[in-house]
Amino acid sequence: MSRMIFVNLPTDDLAAADAFYGALGFTKNEQFSDENASSWVISESITVMVLARNFFATFLVGTDAPHLPGAGGDREVLNALSCESTEEVDQLMSLAAANGGSTYRQANAPFPGMYQGAFADPDGHVWELAWMDPEAMQG
Repeated sequence: MSRMIFVNLPTDDLAAADAFYGALGFTKNEQFSDENASSWVISESITVMVLARNFFATFLVGTDAPHLPGAGGDREVLNALSCESTEEVDQLMSLAAANGGSTYRQANAPFPGMYQGAFADPDGHVWELAWMDPEAMQG
């Protein structure tokens, strides 16, 4: 079995998160979803677990508490996802903005062979999208 990553994100509105991640074209894994959590499969090795804030808190220790980045302040993580094309970057950016998310950073080409943008989900979690030209990567 290959190594997998599960990104766990707290939310105050599981229904809104479900609508958002479904609109991006990800697949909901009903086996690992209930009234406290939704499992969204991005690829066979990447899954996003969107957890109701109170349920998310049950995984924390000590005085740690769930923080939703939409409240402002420091940002601990930027989730990055590779894309198959510049068109896929643009498509996901548009879908995010049209379905409760927002543009965090406009899509652009910071240097030859790379195209990237970033959106925030309805809770403020940021997803960077990047396409890298395979030919530019080799040379």
